[in-house]
Amino acid sequence: MKVSDSSQTLIATACTKVAGFSDLLAEFQKKISISGKSMSTFKNYARNIAKMALHFEQLPTELDADQINDYLYLLQQEHNTPSDSYFKHSVYGLRFIFRMYGLKDKRIELPSIKKEKKLPVVLSREEIKRLLKAPKYLKHRILLGLLYGCGLRCFEVINLKISDLDFDRKMLHVRQGKGKKDRYLPLSNILIRGLKNYIDAEKPDTWLFNGKPEGRAGGDFDSRYSQRGVQWAVNQARKEAGILKEMTVHTLRHTYATHLLEDGLDIISIKELLGHECIDTTMIYLHVAQSGRKKPFSPLDTLYQ
Repeated sequence: MKVSDSSQTLIATACTKVAGFSDLLAEFQKKISISGKSMSTFKNYARNIAKMALHFEQLPTELDADQINDYLYLLQQEHNTPSDSYFKHSVYGLRFIFRMYGLKDKRIELPSIKKEKKLPVVLSREEIKRLLKAPKYLKHRILLGLLYGCGLRCFEVINLKISDLDFDRKMLHVRQGKGKKDRYLPLSNILIRGLKNYIDAEKPDTWLFNGKPEGRAGGDFDSRYSQRGVQWAVNQARKEAGILKEMTVHTLRHTYATHLLEDGLDIISIKELLGHECIDTTMIYLHVAQSGRKKPFSPLDTLYQ
């Protein structure tokens, strides 16, 4: 498991200074793994639990309700909002630990976290065309093409292997996506041509996107392209394309789903392509897609007709 230096230091300090924290952490990691949650989830929970343990110099399981409430209030004030990720990970981590030790009463006292009802940012088709043309390197153009053309998550595109490409069947095999689920996605003809040219030119080894060549920005720390490298490539393309919308790597996935919906694909099929567990997650695209019996319009469009 790869943990950032600051997180590793915090956790190591808690293991040294708080009696019993090492044993709690080992049990915590085991339960997280058995429950099917990712190591990224463990890392986030562990960092926040370690910070709380160091604050009180006690295990979280030994704290009373007043101590927990005081600490959560302090976090809320430090981060300005109860929906901040640090606050949420603290609450979620505590819930998991209390459930792990059967401390039901303490779990009930933890605040519920309301999900923010934000609509995703979606790029127009013209913006997508500009974005896909923007990168200087073929590698980055193919990367963007896969993120948009297949609706991949960042970690999914990083983990693609050459063997996951089936050009004859025009399919992409996504292995162990979110929830550790595999799925197949259709590859467009234009993307297949680009992929063949990229493979012939770059000759990647095992992973479709290998790490940083000598002296080039936006690369990796091991043999695969890193999340930071993907973020860098997307951000550079956004700047070159002159896109003013606030966008992330995930914006291309939102745009993929929205454009499919606008092109007439049904919501159930989109759910399967995205690898969503629940249809409710996919339904958000109904609020942003410009589709339906009649395309929505502003009354200003007809005011002077």
